[in-house]
Amino acid sequence: MLSIIALIVRILSNPCSNLFQKKIGASGAISLWISFFSYFTLSVFSLFFVNSTNWQSFNLDFWTIVICTGIVGAFGNWFLVEAIKCGELSILGPINTYKSIVSILFALVLLKELPNFTQFFGIIFIIIGSYFIFDAIGEKFTPKIFLRRDIRYRIFALILTALEAVFIKKIVLIAGVSTAFILWCTSSALFSFLILLFLKTDFKRELLLVNKSNLKFYFCLACTLFLMQISSNIVFEKINVSCALALFQLSSLISVIFGWKYFGEKQIKKKIFGTIIMIFGSIIIILS
Repeated sequence: MLSIIALIVRILSNPCSNLFQKKIGASGAISLWISFFSYFTLSVFSLFFVNSTNWQSFNLDFWTIVICTGIVGAFGNWFLVEAIKCGELSILGPINTYKSIVSILFALVLLKELPNFTQFFGIIFIIIGSYFIFDAIGEKFTPKIFLRRDIRYRIFALILTALEAVFIKKIVLIAGVSTAFILWCTSSALFSFLILLFLKTDFKRELLLVNKSNLKFYFCLACTLFLMQISSNIVFEKINVSCALALFQLSSLISVIFGWKYFGEKQIKKKIFGTIIMIFGSIIIILS
């Protein structure tokens, strides 16, 4: 029962966090700052629960996984927010279903595993769904479409977040749901901050952009990210990663609706139809 509730919360909270990221992005804040501010806020909150964990019980291999989680999490969310700032939610949400195709490519290149007939069938569904999605915005579904800035960043983000999910699953199994959350937000905050320093970010400017008009969006973003990650950790504890990622794709439909409702994005019916086809294809691939 808990895993079902967590799954529903995860499906609902993910597009909500994307909505608030896009709202904040409209204020002029840089994408990585939005990610860092969210991670930092959650890290401060998580300090109240630090003493509940025996940190000395973890070995070097465990901390290596935590570092990898922080790195891919920082870059993955940076690319995600960058894509959301310049793209449409009703396009970028469905693009997340390409995560299943990426997993096939990883298996082909790294493990020499050829996709089976069922996986090819799923790829066809994703391609058909993509046709409807891009046709809705007057674009042809060709390899050139992946050179678009928003699509390119979204692909980068989904690759990194897929890796992040695997690392988080390992941490959850070793340390539990709450400790995994603490390590997720603090490690991601740390590496986001280091990247900001490397890029010579004007922190004073970014802080000045956090004003009364958008502070509520920062707060809502932190809350939805908290719900999203805690629920993800609970799902990862109960369900294998591939199955969980397949079920998470259902949030794409909500992203399409949010894009239409809050940002006036057009051709909603065609996008919903295309998204349903893509979700079906993604589930076929991941569960085959």
